[in-house]
Amino acid sequence: MSTSNIFRQINAGIAALVSRPAIGAALALVARAMAAAIFIIAGIGKLGAGYAGAEAYMASAGVPGMLLPLVIALEIGGGFALLLGFQTRIVAFLLAGFSVIAALLFHTGADQMQQIMFMKNLAMAGGLLAFTLHGAGRLSLDRETRAHRATSVDFSAVN
Repeated sequence: MSTSNIFRQINAGIAALVSRPAIGAALALVARAMAAAIFIIAGIGKLGAGYAGAEAYMASAGVPGMLLPLVIALEIGGGFALLLGFQTRIVAFLLAGFSVIAALLFHTGADQMQQIMFMKNLAMAGGLLAFTLHGAGRLSLDRETRAHRATSVDFSAVN
C-alpha cells in the first residue's frame, strides 16, 4: 500500500466521521468554545484591578486608553456571541481583525515570547476566518435563527 493511499484512507475516514451530523455539530461547538475562551478570559481579566495595567500597556504602544472599554466589550461580548453561535460570521470576522491588529500593535517585538504571541494571534485569526466562511454549525443560535426564518411568513411583499 502506497503512502498516498494511506493518507487518502485516513482522510476519507475523518471526512466520514465529521460528516455525521451529531459529530460535526459537537465539533463545531467545541471549536467555538475553544476559540471564545481566550477572548472571554482576556476581557474579564481587564476588568477591576486589571484595568489600569491594560490601559498602561495600551498607552505604551501608543493606543489611547479611552479605547479600552471597546476592547473589553469586543472581547467579552464577542467571545460570548461566538460561544453561543450568535451572528457568528460577523463576530468571527471582527475578532479576526482585532486579533491581527493586536498582533501588529502589541506583539512585534524581537524577543521569542513576542514572536510566539504574534503567531498565536495570527493562528486565532485563521481559525476565526474559518467560522466566517463556514458559520457556527447546528448547535448555535444562528442555526435556530435560520430555522425560525425558514418557517416564518415574509410580509415584505404584502401591500
